This record gives sequence, C-alpha cells and structure tokens, in this order.
Amino acid sequence: MAPNRVVVNLDRTKGNINRNIYGHFAEHLGRCIYEGIWVGEDSDIPNTKGIRNDVLEALKNLNIPVLRWPGGCFADEYHWKDGIGPREGRKRMINTHWGGVVENNHFGTHEFLMLCEMLGCEPYINGNVGSGTVQEMQEWVEYMTFEGESPMSNLRAANGRENPWKVNFFGVGNENWGCGGNMRPEYYADLYRRYQTYVRNYGSNRIFRIACGANVDDFRWTETLMKEAARYMDGLTLHYYTVPETWEKKGSSTDFTETDWFVTLRKALFMDELVTKHKTIMDKYDPNKRISLIVDEWGTWYDVEPGTNPGFLYQQNTMRDALVAAVSLHIFHDHSDRVRMTNIAQTVNVLQSVVLTEGAKMALTPTYHVYEMFKVHHDADALDVFHQPASYSLGGESIAQTSVSASRGKDGKLNISLCNLSHDEAAVTSIELRGVGGDALGSVNGTLLRSSALSAHNTVEKPETVKPEPLTGLVLDADGKLNLNLPPASVVVLTIE
Repeated sequence: MAPNRVVVNLDRTKGNINRNIYGHFAEHLGRCIYEGIWVGEDSDIPNTKGIRNDVLEALKNLNIPVLRWPGGCFADEYHWKDGIGPREGRKRMINTHWGGVVENNHFGTHEFLMLCEMLGCEPYINGNVGSGTVQEMQEWVEYMTFEGESPMSNLRAANGRENPWKVNFFGVGNENWGCGGNMRPEYYADLYRRYQTYVRNYGSNRIFRIACGANVDDFRWTETLMKEAARYMDGLTLHYYTVPETWEKKGSSTDFTETDWFVTLRKALFMDELVTKHKTIMDKYDPNKRISLIVDEWGTWYDVEPGTNPGFLYQQNTMRDALVAAVSLHIFHDHSDRVRMTNIAQTVNVLQSVVLTEGAKMALTPTYHVYEMFKVHHDADALDVFHQPASYSLGGESIAQTSVSASRGKDGKLNISLCNLSHDEAAVTSIELRGVGGDALGSVNGTLLRSSALSAHNTVEKPETVKPEPLTGLVLDADGKLNLNLPPASVVVLTIE
C-alpha cells in the first residue's frame, strides 16, 4: 500500500465550495493600487480607463469572484468623499499606515467599482469605523446603491454615474482590535450594532453585513461578538498571517533553509485549528450556520525585499508560497459549511500577491498559478475524502506529507487537487474512486506545478521560471484506482471526465 492513501467517495458530498473562497484583497498599500492596478488614462502603460491592461487580463483569467477594498488598516482612515469628483480636485493625504507616501485619491469609489465591473467580480467594501462617522458610512452606502432622489444619488449622478451599483458585501470596520481603533470586543460589539443600523438596503440591493472578527486565536473576541451582535451580522471575519519567524524578524521570502520551509508550512496548517475553534464558538450562537466566517486577510508575511520601502510590504513568491496557498484553500474547502469567503493578502505587489509588476512589465507568481489551477473548485460540490498521509518530519516535528481535496464541478467532472509538502521526498500516492462503476469513469488529465529549487521564483525579467506543466503517464484502471508519485514541493490537479 502506498504511504499516502486517498479514497474519494463520489456518492457522498459535503456541501458547496463557495467561489468567494477564492477572493482577493487590494489595499491602498505600496504598489498594489497605484502602478499595480491603476496607472491613469495618460500613462504610457497600456490601459483601459486607467486600469493597466496586462494586470486586468491576468486577474480576469483567474475568474476572481470578489475583491476587497480599500483596506486593511487604510480603510479606517479612508474618507470616501475625498475619492470622488474630478481627480485634479481630490484631496491629497499622507498614507500614515503604509510608507508615509502621498495618497492622491485618484483611485476611489467610481474607479474601484469600474474595476469590479471589468473583472466581473463582486465588490467587498470596508467602511471606516475607526476614524469615520455613522453618517459618513450611511451616506457612502446611499451614494453607491440608492436609485431614487436623494442628496447622495444626485451627487453620484453629478459625478457621472446615473444608475446605482450593486454592492452586496460591506464590512463595518477592520481590525478594530488594533489599527482600527484598539477597541475592546464589548465596545466594538456595541459600535457595530450602531453603525450597521445605517448600512441600509435600498431598492433591490441587499447588503451582506460583515463584522470585524478576531485576530488569530482571540476566541474571547469571537465569543463576545457572537453573544452581543450575532443577529445583526451576516459574516464575521478572521485574520491570520503565516510568519516563519517572529513579527520583528519574519525571515526572507527567497533566502530560506529547509527548516524555514517546514516551519512555514506547519504554521500555515494552523489555520485548520483556528477555523475549527472559531466555528465551534459560532455554532453555539448560530447552530444553523447562517453567519459566514470570512477569512478576509491571510497569507505569508516575510521581511520586505532588500532596498524597498519597508512600508510597502513587497515580497517575492516561491513554491513555498504556492503550497501555503494550496493547503490553506484545502482547509477552507473542508470548512465550507461555515467559511464562505476568503481574501488572500494581497492582489498585486504586496505580501503574498498573485501578480508582480515593475514599470510596464508584469510577472505571475507561483501563488497565481495555484489559483489558476484551482479554478475547477469554484462553486463545485465538495466530495467526501478519506486521506491517510505519510509523515513529513524535520527537527523532531512532523506534519502530513500530503494535502488533498476533491470536488465535482457543474460540468460533472471530478477534480482532485493534491500537495506534496516535503521539500526533498516524492509522495508515493494511491487514489481510489468509490461510489461509481469503473465503466462510468473516463480519461484522467493532470497539471503539475513545481520548481527546480525551493527558492525559485518569477521576475519580470524571467517570468516563466515557475509555471504549470502537463502531468503525463496517468492511468486510471477499471476499478477506479490511480497510482502516482508527487514530486517534492509540488501541487497537482487531476481532472477525471
């Protein structure tokens, strides 16, 4: 028997994998918005209405379901009226959270919602509780979604948008336990109850109200919010970043040891324990699982690349990051009964980004390729999987060598994604499909993501160092069994028709 055993029960589903689990996050931070997404209509970089074309097409290819904006910590110092009207007249400010640079507010509400329309994705907007007022938040929702006669709808029309937008997801504050106001959970729970009252539904637009949830393992925060404000919320957030070392010295994104590799993946797997424990608290107050757990900030966080602004949080991206993304997405699949949206941090040029830019050039990261390969799981039915992994051990500690998830898409195809977390050993794996006759199974195709070195990465000069390749030699026998060797440090997606 293979050391790694997988049994997929095709006749047993565990619920739907909400496509919003594959959401993204774009904050006014470093070169994410400016240069990464927005270059302006007058830029020499090819663009459509100020949005750079290469990044737009790359993100469209991922079928991004939802995009979170404007923050992050920036959200609780953002005043939306500064970002509307003629751009030459918009207020300038210092981005005190991220790098101390000038924010000219050229990318505001109209530009963001235009971007979402271009991408065909849902906007997820974070409102300002930390330094904003109830009236400011109420008027923003009215400005975006009210169709009739009102001061805000008239202002919207005067700024070039006659018809309202559809805005379903609205976050009432962000990290209010920290950069959003250093609040106690009891205080924020009361404040949330007050602010959300004025996040109104206008016409046919229905707001999915999202409360600020816990930082990592602050279970008291979750307990307090669920106890005091559950009936007023549709979603509750959770933030967790994978930091290899300490917050003071996080470690390099590319210059790391095998021990760093192992520790990073072990810490990424902690997401499962976090989600499980927060879910348990939520179940106590919401047994019918009406409220979603929204993991709207997650991913790897390293020291910035040498020579870059420390407030810009620019880091490179290797197969280590690809595996963190893949195993995290598998964890979210496993908890899809409660986890219905996540937003990796961040989309372009910041933290665990999917796209990197330098001037007019662009590169796709290994994390991008995981999101591309995993598109098959969007809105698919999660299948019951029995997984018996081998151990991956280093320095006296052990984690599972493999990670796996399986789903059936609306097209009827079976998709199985697998990861080999080991940095140096192949994962000998057997897959058995149960619950369907052998004659009902067809061909199997595979895609493999791996690299020649653990630290290999893509740059704008060498954008294809790490990229997916076909996985050949796959044979599914008449009994629905398949044997394969997963290369070290790899991600594989199999599709069976």
